[in-house]
Amino acid sequence: MYGRFPVLIGNKACVVEHEPDSDLRDTETVPLTEPGGIEAFIRREVLPHAPDAWIDKAKTAIGYEISFARYFYKPQPLRSLDEIRADILAVEKEAEGLMAAILGPG
Repeated sequence: MYGRFPVLIGNKACVVEHEPDSDLRDTETVPLTEPGGIEAFIRREVLPHAPDAWIDKAKTAIGYEISFARYFYKPQPLRSLDEIRADILAVEKEAEGLMAAILGPG
């Protein structure tokens, strides 16, 4: 799983090490409580779709992520359509004579 794969060369069992392709690099977020840990997650979720994938232990980070937006963000209520319509009409009314004032009498 860590970049080394068993293969048969001729009739001899060998282990080859693949060189990573940075264009194919991807990351996964694995829950801390994942039964079987990272290896079980990779076997179940990744290897069926990318059988030559492996875990780079040097880049494995274990920790916890807290989504501040999810837990602390309180969205502002949206304005009603009537309020928006009134604002648009007010801006249109304010802008009615602006072209004539800018260009002067024709």
